[in-house]
Amino acid sequence: MSFIKRNTVLSSRPGRAIPGAKQPDAENQPPPPGVRPSPLDGRPTTSTGTASLDQLLAGHSGLPLGTCLLVEEQGTTDFSGILLRYYAAEGLVQGHQVHLVGYPPQWRRNLPGLAEPDKKSKSEQPPPAQEEKMKIAWRYEALGNSAASGNTPRGDANQPTFCHLFDLAKRLEPAVCKGSLNPTPSTGPPLFDARPQPTSISPLKAIIRHLQTKLETSPSSDIHRVVIPSLLLPELYAPQCSLPSEVLQFLHALRALLRRYSTQLTAIITLQTSLYPRSSGLVRWMELLCDGVLELIPLPATPGAAPPSSSSEKTEQAQGLLKAHTLPIYHEKGGGGAETSSFRETLSFSLSATKGLNIKPYSLPPMEEEENKEKSPAGTIRDGIDF
Repeated sequence: MSFIKRNTVLSSRPGRAIPGAKQPDAENQPPPPGVRPSPLDGRPTTSTGTASLDQLLAGHSGLPLGTCLLVEEQGTTDFSGILLRYYAAEGLVQGHQVHLVGYPPQWRRNLPGLAEPDKKSKSEQPPPAQEEKMKIAWRYEALGNSAASGNTPRGDANQPTFCHLFDLAKRLEPAVCKGSLNPTPSTGPPLFDARPQPTSISPLKAIIRHLQTKLETSPSSDIHRVVIPSLLLPELYAPQCSLPSEVLQFLHALRALLRRYSTQLTAIITLQTSLYPRSSGLVRWMELLCDGVLELIPLPATPGAAPPSSSSEKTEQAQGLLKAHTLPIYHEKGGGGAETSSFRETLSFSLSATKGLNIKPYSLPPMEEEENKEKSPAGTIRDGIDF
């Protein structure tokens, strides 16, 4: 008869974990700078630099790591390029590794600088009543306040900033940049790089090899962002890059890197639909290889309109429409914000120097005042009475 306690482990194989023993928990480790868990499923997410765009991305309040976003734009405007600059500037401020594709390193000079916090508005704003706080769930209240203002949630001042505020009138100073901008090999006609490129290696394949080398040699705690402005633009890319066999293989390889480094890598790509319309089969396949697809449709400018004043800036007149075709899903059964009303609504965007690109539901202004002016001449209105 044995007198050994039953809860005592007699032996264990070498390298095998002992049941009940305390193991180092990776979940308790703090996330890297600029990364926080998603409120939906806890996956790590990072900010795009635009608070309104973070709120649109399937309820994750940010861009999930391991996913890419394709932003299409019609016309000759560059609203999508501004989104990319905010995305790159946010990464440099947070200490991420930003990989620039197509453009030379001088592209960094166009990044917006950090905006100064408005201390007057914060001090003059009265604190919300206790009854109003109880009407909204604590999680939605915290996410809404942090996304709208770009600051940390209330009551947690020690938490680092997730989405910074930028000013388009300023330029990003090197002193505030904790990360680095890594340009990739040139993609085509020797406009910026006069060095001869080997003909055996495709420019797009050289970019994939460059990204793979950087990811393999960097620590696992580093966060990487891939910035691809104006994909397949003839001024930046060689004619062979626009072949379906080249660009689709490039996006497929980029998708493989995103899935392999699902906790380190994100990417945003912009495409001009005036050169490559969505009706073509090439663009349809490109959309299938991306996790999220947004389309920016700028509205035509009103001829003879007055310049924006302080009163018109408060109204934030819409400068274009935004269509969210697909968004990053958060489980194998789908999702991606399809069940929310804001995803299916007609969205618009407006650009401000201090607030950046603001995305909100589109609504037409009231036309009652203009109709009354047309029906009633100015001479027949006296003291508010129409004769």
